[in-house]
Amino acid sequence: MSQAAAMEHPVGVEPAESPLTPESWGKLGMWIFLAGDAMSFGGLLAGYAALRLGDPVWPDPDSILGINLTALMTFVLICSSVSMVKALSAIRHGDHAGLKKWLLATILGGTFFLGCQAYEWTHLIDHGLSLSTLFGATFFILTGFHGAHVTSGVIYLSVILALSGRFDEHSNTPVELVGLYWHFVDLVWILIFTFVYLL
Repeated sequence: MSQAAAMEHPVGVEPAESPLTPESWGKLGMWIFLAGDAMSFGGLLAGYAALRLGDPVWPDPDSILGINLTALMTFVLICSSVSMVKALSAIRHGDHAGLKKWLLATILGGTFFLGCQAYEWTHLIDHGLSLSTLFGATFFILTGFHGAHVTSGVIYLSVILALSGRFDEHSNTPVELVGLYWHFVDLVWILIFTFVYLL
């Protein structure tokens, strides 16, 4: 080994395998954001649990909420998570048409979810559920906070769809990042559906 090479790679020191890049910073930023967001949802769910356990007359959710509609919403949201996986897989294989098709399917799934949630809220409000009760307040805050995330996700996905021509099998980090966000939103909804609607 030449002296110059020895100075560049000293004995016993491995060269960096993956230097920091804009892509790796983007992933780190998204994971930090999601960790903070997870704490926000965790705090809301913990508050909901504390209020529910401390209220001896807490209503049975099954008697107020539409479980069948919400189960359909949950199923569609899970399917949209699958279509997001398909979208990322498509662009990693250089399939631009597949990327657009599966991103559009994901957007439609999120839009369907929001439409059902708007219908559910309207129906519940018409039947007297409001922020004036603990159950109503916690329900609207939790589902509304999540609905805001789904709305943001649909907008985020739409921007990625509009920019889809910029991505290829070698450069697709923005698609991966929106996928991370969307999977997080889906996972949080499964927790909300379980704790608020089913238990």
